[in-house]
Amino acid sequence: MLRFLSQHGRSWSRREWLRLGGLGGATGLLGHLAGPRTARGSGDEVLGFGRARSVIVVFASGGQSQIDLWDPKPLAPAEIRGDFASIETAVPGVRFCEHVPRIAAVADRFTVLRSMSHEDLDHGSAVHLALTGRYHRQRTSNPPPSPEDPPCYSSVLKRVRPSREFLHTAIHLNGPNLVPSTPAPGQFGGLLGKKYDAFTLGDVSAGEVVVPELDPLPEMPAVRLRSRETLLGALDRFERRAEQAGVLSDSSGLYDQAFRMLAEPRMRDAFQLSAEPESLRDRYGRNRSGQACLLARRLVEAGAPLVTVFWNHTNRGQDTAFDEIDEWGWDTHNDIFYGLRQQLLPRFDQGFSALIEDLDERGLLDETLVLCMGEFGRAPRVALEPRFAGATPGRKHWSSVYSIAAAGAGVKRGGVVGASDEQGAYPAGERYAPWDVIATIFSALGIDPHGKYFTPLGQELHISDGRPIEPLYSA
Repeated sequence: MLRFLSQHGRSWSRREWLRLGGLGGATGLLGHLAGPRTARGSGDEVLGFGRARSVIVVFASGGQSQIDLWDPKPLAPAEIRGDFASIETAVPGVRFCEHVPRIAAVADRFTVLRSMSHEDLDHGSAVHLALTGRYHRQRTSNPPPSPEDPPCYSSVLKRVRPSREFLHTAIHLNGPNLVPSTPAPGQFGGLLGKKYDAFTLGDVSAGEVVVPELDPLPEMPAVRLRSRETLLGALDRFERRAEQAGVLSDSSGLYDQAFRMLAEPRMRDAFQLSAEPESLRDRYGRNRSGQACLLARRLVEAGAPLVTVFWNHTNRGQDTAFDEIDEWGWDTHNDIFYGLRQQLLPRFDQGFSALIEDLDERGLLDETLVLCMGEFGRAPRVALEPRFAGATPGRKHWSSVYSIAAAGAGVKRGGVVGASDEQGAYPAGERYAPWDVIATIFSALGIDPHGKYFTPLGQELHISDGRPIEPLYSA
């Protein structure tokens, strides 16, 4: 940073630099000098590069059991195989858990990657890893979010390629993600600052209007709305000259977004779940997860580049609300088979299959990359854990191998990439990691995942340390 300043012939005070950073000018200036490459710098062909207009990430917080969903082991001993049988899918030779028949029926429209692997074993730091592609400085821990965290992939996209077509570059639904009652690290702007946080909505199933504030008051005509915006702009310009301008910059950006959403019917309409047929809302499931997936489809249809659906807002809400379906997370240490059979898999089977079907039927799947992933998987051996609630056995955290699913934007239909060993414990062959998933997201959007960008304080960062997962794609 000092080298940059000296090259441009000026010595700035710390206060001037911080004010510039707070106003967003430093970010733009440095980004102009060293923004990410939006083409393959080496000239080598990368399968899937630029195929996606939008990305939807369905994040299954808590750790889905690979054995009890995507990668069953019907020939393994009972203590590994578990209580569930497996069923055939629409892809010959590929089997899923018996409790996801709807997902099995659309398996010919996506690919399962069965050899994800990393070395973090606790939810908070593993969520951070999954959403940033980088290990937390306190590996296997549950730290709070920090301004020193690397930014979420959503924030990086806002930094390197803010949307010109849609108001929000990155949107998080059913958030923030809680572990189990406090926000997990990795889902925010971190080093980029709050300005780059994704636009976050909580329970979108709570009412007919997802964002009530977007409905203009009937007594507020357009001319008055414009005059208020003009007044706010004048006040904002005045305050920018004041010492506290950097403090106000976040709120001024939010005001600007609010006015744009009020003024543009297309933006307002994208958030109106009530515009969907009742039958389709029922198909997705009348729960937080299902309705968030439906809203994700509406948003990408309207031009949103990146939408993350936190499938469950908490990784383990069942400890305090055992009978509430929306509170159940995938952290199933004990009572795993009850929890999966009664609370988790039917809801997931309904909502995720509806998302894939709906996107495909509307012709959106060809231009939308869909990823379903969590922070890790579950242990191969079933056992009762005395430190956790529940009277029947479950599975511990397991990051040595787990599965994710991918669809759309050139991803092979009906494929399987990678494999786990006979016990579902370790990869059998090439393994992939969260940093490769992040690289795949940016590559799909036509952004070089090895490109560089700068934080407001001048720190140089790479978009990803991984490589796109090319075996997901058809040649």
